[in-house]
Amino acid sequence: MTYLEEIKHLEIWCQENNLLLNISKTKELIVDCSKKQEQNYQPVRINGTTVERVDSFRYLGVHISQDLSWSRQTNSLAKAHQRLYNLRRLRDFRLPSKVLGNFYTCTIESIPTRNITAWFGNSTKQDRQALQRVVHSTEHIIHMELPDLQTIYHKRCQTKARKLVKDLTHPNNRLFSLLRSGKRFRSLKTNTERLKRSFFPQAIQALNQGN
Repeated sequence: MTYLEEIKHLEIWCQENNLLLNISKTKELIVDCSKKQEQNYQPVRINGTTVERVDSFRYLGVHISQDLSWSRQTNSLAKAHQRLYNLRRLRDFRLPSKVLGNFYTCTIESIPTRNITAWFGNSTKQDRQALQRVVHSTEHIIHMELPDLQTIYHKRCQTKARKLVKDLTHPNNRLFSLLRSGKRFRSLKTNTERLKRSFFPQAIQALNQGN
């Protein structure tokens, strides 16, 4: 398999450069979205040691599962409810709603929206509602209307997409190509609903809506 050959090349490169792969911190995660999934996957071996195969792992704060579902990710973000206690205590001191809103933005909102462009598009309605309850609870506490997660996701897709369009050195810059009109970007062809709801198609759609 191609990925096994790539690992061999990496192993050889490390040996040539006097580097050593830390096998204890290396995990194997198999993602197979094909209708007919292949069951007999050869184990990954580095320096003669078999790498542990897992069904999920955390990378840069994002829980990635082998079925590419995001329930584990949203469950970990639901801990934002715990910080509402601090917000209620500040409310009891009769602080202005604007101050409470700033506290929410700085200390609480960052939790349910962490890396939102990576997982929100393919999260389930139930998972979104679970996180949205954090926003609704905050609105009741501070008596102020807050942007919902869908709005935050849309804006962050736009912001991230604009950065990619300007960065000509980024490997995915080529995905953002303008139509002949020069005003809208060409939509990506998507054969599956999962791909359609992933970041790049959604980012292009957000850019076009912003134009």
